[in-house]
Amino acid sequence: MDSLLDADELRRYSRHLLLPEIGVAGQERLKAARIAVVGLGGLGSPLGLYLAAAGVGTLGLIEFDVVDETNLQRQVLYATADVGRPKLTAAAERLRGVNPHLQLELHGLRLDAGNALDVLGRYDVVCDGSDNFSTRYLVNDACVRLGIPSVYGSILRFEGQVSVFHGARGPCYRCLFPSPPPAGSVPSCGEAGVLGVLPGIIGALQANEALKLVLRVGESLLGRLLTFDALRTKFRELALRRNPSCEVCALAPEDVVLRDEPDTCQVTAGPDPEMFDVEVAAVAQWRREGRGFLLLDVRMPEENRRARIEDSILIPLHQLPERFAELDAEQDVVVYCHYGPRSSYATQFLRQQGMPRVWNLAGGIDAWSAEIDARVPRY
Repeated sequence: MDSLLDADELRRYSRHLLLPEIGVAGQERLKAARIAVVGLGGLGSPLGLYLAAAGVGTLGLIEFDVVDETNLQRQVLYATADVGRPKLTAAAERLRGVNPHLQLELHGLRLDAGNALDVLGRYDVVCDGSDNFSTRYLVNDACVRLGIPSVYGSILRFEGQVSVFHGARGPCYRCLFPSPPPAGSVPSCGEAGVLGVLPGIIGALQANEALKLVLRVGESLLGRLLTFDALRTKFRELALRRNPSCEVCALAPEDVVLRDEPDTCQVTAGPDPEMFDVEVAAVAQWRREGRGFLLLDVRMPEENRRARIEDSILIPLHQLPERFAELDAEQDVVVYCHYGPRSSYATQFLRQQGMPRVWNLAGGIDAWSAEIDARVPRY
């Protein structure tokens, strides 16, 4: 029987073909596979590169963002020349260059409850490279509804996690995390930072899991959560069990109803957090006028050491509940962080503690550097 692989493919994948666990039959299975990659950022970059190079026949790429200069430290799909271009366009060009046999299906959209089933239902495996809780829960719920496995990965600062969720055969993401964390409690990578190499490590592990699922070899991470500490170069494995009361995978698949969870990486504390915002130009004017007020930095100490607004004091957000009494309740206070989410949460918290003269610096120290004082480093 003739192989589905042509002569060029037989040469290209020769190191796979030498492996008895793969061989020609396994490589043909990869060629027939359809895998979706949700998000083409830090995790999606190694996912896309390794799945394309391995010979996965069809990759569905789901992304709506554009390349930003701050992406280049970790999102290895992109070059400096790609800044400002749609990630989907730049990624497609790069992946076609990696493997001309690859078929790409491009989805330039943000997944939501209205389109997730239609988009993800076209694929055999879904690799979640998203960077927000709303998309993670949506991907999980859609995959449970569709009966397909999802390969989960997440990164923050120096730590990462990987697992495989498959509601038909084991636990799902909601068995591990039943609901999103409270707003403001978990910063995004843009707020807390991430070691540039970390998404490469975690994304490669995700690609490994996806390939094993298609090849039907080895032992997957289904029912196991693998964590990685980059500072200590330590892996830890935690056993996961299916929650018999899970609000999603305990249901019959046809009874799963998709919903859009709030994005808790973005702070929405209070009914209208913007009502307490003050623009950087106004604060600069207050300074020129000699108006007495306190500038409060709620970032992490390492961020403060890197860049700070002159004459500000530091109380990290996580310490604020224990230290807010150090502040004068009758004084005007302007709170700032990197871009604004953490300081918005802090502003709401301090006002709830009886401090009515607290304001959030809109745009954070980044806006201050861009619009008021270029001597303050941007990061």
